[in-house]
Amino acid sequence: MPNYRRDHTPGATWFFTVTLANRKSSLLLDQIGRLRESVRYVRRQWPFHIDAWVVLPEHMHAVWTLPEGDEDFSTRWRLIKSRFSRELPRRESISRSRTRKGERGIWQRRFWEHRIRHERDFRRHVDYIHFNPVKHGHVERAIDWPFSTFSRYVRKGIYSPDWGGGTEIAGDFGE
Repeated sequence: MPNYRRDHTPGATWFFTVTLANRKSSLLLDQIGRLRESVRYVRRQWPFHIDAWVVLPEHMHAVWTLPEGDEDFSTRWRLIKSRFSRELPRRESISRSRTRKGERGIWQRRFWEHRIRHERDFRRHVDYIHFNPVKHGHVERAIDWPFSTFSRYVRKGIYSPDWGGGTEIAGDFGE
């Protein structure tokens, strides 16, 4: 089995990409209430701060800050994914490998993470998250996508409502 090396800096801020196994699915939006409840449930037991988040039909990006001294983002993602999956009817096709391991086959097995290193890195990743629905052609303006933290940033005065209206955001990000 491959040995995936992850950075485990306690109390750090992280950018994540988490993807469904079926990249043509719309399950995350179809079940947005279940996803939100799964996140709320896990945060009660395993707190973390949501700096930014966007949910698209088959993948999501998030920036989280973990509590001081805590580096266990993997458990949080495992719990969110498993709680979300447990409530769904069993309709997905499952490979023999996943069946042997007792997996549902809803999610890609792993996720992509990047530790945020400084303020500029943070801003670039938050911009990427909020621009993602425009990038994927779901909306023409970031403000029109209801499944992200963009509106929260507008209310705080960090973005203007017309930000992300079709211009490309430069950067090398984790998708």
